[in-house]
Amino acid sequence: MPNHPSIPEIVERVQAFVVENFLYARRDVQLTIDDALLERGIIDSMGVVELIAFIEDEFGIEVGDDDVTEQNFGTLADIATFVLSRQAVIAGA
Repeated sequence: MPNHPSIPEIVERVQAFVVENFLYARRDVQLTIDDALLERGIIDSMGVVELIAFIEDEFGIEVGDDDVTEQNFGTLADIATFVLSRQAVIAGA
């Protein structure tokens, strides 16, 4: 069984992706675990698509259309919780 990353590890990897891909020209923006990504203008709808592709590839999970909600993708903390729960489902399958 693969070793699944912890919440802090997931947050770190997703945060690094967001900073590198969406904040590269906005180095003054400090991104925290609880920042609302869409509300703060960190990412837009196309950014969500890129983020989902990264998450699927990086963490080996599938994100369905019904999974793309503010509850699952609103903040880095939400994303980490979603990834961990999805990996737990896969591990139990």
